[in-house]
Amino acid sequence: MIDYFTVFTTGGIVLWQKCNQPVSAAIVDSLVSDIFIEDRTRSGEQSSLTRDRYTVKWTTANDFGIIIVAVYQSLLQISFIDELLASVKKLFTTLYGDELKNKDPEKLPVCKFDDYFAVRYAELEKLSVGRKVGEVSGAVNEGFGDKIASGDESEDASEPPSRVTSSDSIGDAVKAEKAAVKKPNLSKRGGRRAGRGGPKTRVGRESPFGSSGDEVPAKKSGKKLRKWDIDGSARDISDDEGPLDFSAGKSNGNVIANEEDSDNPLLEDENVENWGSKTKSGEFILKDLSSEINSILAVPDASAIAEGTRGASAALASGFGFFRNIIGNKVLNEQDLDKALAGMKDHLMKKNVAPEVAQHLCDVVCKSLVGTKTGNWTSIEKTVRAAMEASIRKILTPSTSVDLLHEIQRVKSANPPRPYVISVVGVNGVGKSTNLSKIAFWLLQNNMKLLIAACDTFRSGAVEQLRVHARNLKKLTEREGGEIELFERGYGKDAANIARDAITYGREHGFDVVLIDTAGRRHNDTRLMSSLEKFAKYANPDKIVMVGEALVGTDSVQQARNFNAAFGASRNLDFFLISKCDTVGDMIGSMVNMTYSTGIPVLFVGTGQMYTDLRTLSVPWAVNMLMA
Repeated sequence: MIDYFTVFTTGGIVLWQKCNQPVSAAIVDSLVSDIFIEDRTRSGEQSSLTRDRYTVKWTTANDFGIIIVAVYQSLLQISFIDELLASVKKLFTTLYGDELKNKDPEKLPVCKFDDYFAVRYAELEKLSVGRKVGEVSGAVNEGFGDKIASGDESEDASEPPSRVTSSDSIGDAVKAEKAAVKKPNLSKRGGRRAGRGGPKTRVGRESPFGSSGDEVPAKKSGKKLRKWDIDGSARDISDDEGPLDFSAGKSNGNVIANEEDSDNPLLEDENVENWGSKTKSGEFILKDLSSEINSILAVPDASAIAEGTRGASAALASGFGFFRNIIGNKVLNEQDLDKALAGMKDHLMKKNVAPEVAQHLCDVVCKSLVGTKTGNWTSIEKTVRAAMEASIRKILTPSTSVDLLHEIQRVKSANPPRPYVISVVGVNGVGKSTNLSKIAFWLLQNNMKLLIAACDTFRSGAVEQLRVHARNLKKLTEREGGEIELFERGYGKDAANIARDAITYGREHGFDVVLIDTAGRRHNDTRLMSSLEKFAKYANPDKIVMVGEALVGTDSVQQARNFNAAFGASRNLDFFLISKCDTVGDMIGSMVNMTYSTGIPVLFVGTGQMYTDLRTLSVPWAVNMLMA
C-alpha cells in the first residue's frame, strides 16, 4: 500500500494529498532539501529516494510548477507506481492546468481529486498484479482512508495552522489540510500563502452555505437576527432592517430569477466540456466518472494500458486471497466455498453494503457455483470473485431504460403540450435542493425552459436557497439560451397545493420541465411520510427521484423501502440519485443497498457541490470500486 501521496507546488503549497499511515516528517523534508532545493530533477522525470525503511518516488511538471510524490515502504515493490504517478500528473494538469499556470497563490485550485485517484488506482492495481515485480499489498479500501499521520497530538486541531515549516511533522500538514475549510460551490477564494519550509497547506474558501462556528458570542446573550451574504459571511442585523423571510414574491407566487448581482462569487464560468458533451442532434449528455478519466488518459497512457492488459488475466484482487493453492478443474461444493464467501461478505460490509444484502449476494454466488468446475489454473477465490462481480453488476444494471431527454421531448411534442414534471424527495440533509440545481443546470444546457417549484415550506431558508440557485443558474446559462424561473408561495403552505399550482402555471406559460423541491422527512416518521401520498396524487409527477446519501450506510435499505412505499399502491420511486459520493472513497455500498431493496435503478451520482458535479452511474466503475 502507499502510505502517503501528495501533490504540491514548487513553492511548497499542498494542493491535494492522501495519507494512510503515519510518515515521519524527515522523509518528505529530505526530499525537499536534498532534491528540490538543489534542483536535481528535470520536468517529467520519475525518480526515487530511499530513507529509513521508505521509498519516495516522484515526478514533476515544471510547466505547471507542481511536484507529485508517493511514499511507501521499501519492502513493497509496487509495480504500477510509475504509471500511477504519470496518470496523476496527466489528470491533475488537465483538470487544473489553467489555474496552475496563473502562478498566483490566491488563485490556486482547491482540488477535489479523491474520486479520480481512487478510480485510477483501482484500475492500475487490477491490471498490474500479474507482473512479477514483487507482492502487491493492500486494497484500495484499506490503502486510502482519511487517517491522520503522526504529529503533535497536544496541538489544538480546531484551529487550522497556516504555516508548516521543515521542522514540523508531516502529520501537522495533514491536520492543516483536513482542518482547512473546503472550497464549496463556486465560492470566493480567501486563502493566503503559508510560510517557508516543506509542503504547506492552504486556507481554503469560506462556505457560502454554512457557518464556521466562530460567530458564537463569548458571553451568553439574547438571540440576534443574522443575515447571510452571498459569499457566506454573516452579520448581525437590527430589527428595523426588516424580516428575514424574503420568500414573498409577486401576487401569483412566481419570482423571475433575473435579479442583478454585483461581484457575485457564485457566478464563475463552468467549463461544461469537463462534465458532458453534445451529440450530433444537440443533446447534452452527462459523462460518467470512468469515461471522463479514460478520455483524459487515452493518448499518453495507451501503451501503459496495453502492457497492463497482458497481465490482467492473472489478476487477483487484494483482500480475496483464499485458497490460492487450490487451482484448476475442481468441482465445487458448499464446503469449498464457505471460507471464500465469508471473506467476501466481510469485504462487502466494509464497503457499506448492508449485511442482508451482502448475505443475499453470497447466497446467489454459492447457488450459481455449486456443482460447477473451476477452469484450468483458476483458483476458487478467483472464480468466486468473478461470480460476485456478475451478481453486483446484475443488481446495478437497470432493467428498463431511463432516458430523460427523450421522454421530455416526447411530452413536449404531445398534443396538447404539457411540462415534464420531476419531483425530488429524500430524508433531511441529503442534498435535495443542491442536486435539483445540478439537474436543472444539465437541462439548461439542453436549452430547456425550467420552472422550479419551492415546495419545502417547512425548513427555514429553503425558499431563499432555491432563489439563489435559480439566480445563479440564470446567469451561468444566459449564453446557452435556457430559461429558468422560481415558483413559490412562502412558508407554512400545503406543499401538494403549491406543486399543483406550479404545474398549472408551467402549462399555461409553456415551460418544458417543472422541478419540484420537497421538504426533507425522516423515513421512520409515519406522520410526515403519509403526506407524500397526497403529494403524488396532486402533483402526479412523471418522475419521482429519491436523493440518497452515500454516507448513510446500511440504513439506506430501510430509507429506500419506506420512501418507495409512501406514494400509494399505484405509485413508486422512479430512480435514485446518490449524493456525496466524493466523501466515501470506494465505500459506495449504499447504492447497492437501495437498488437491491427496491429494484429501482441509480441514474445519477453526485460528486461534489458544484453544478457540474453530476455524473451518470457507470456500472463497471461501481463494481470495480466495490470489489477493489
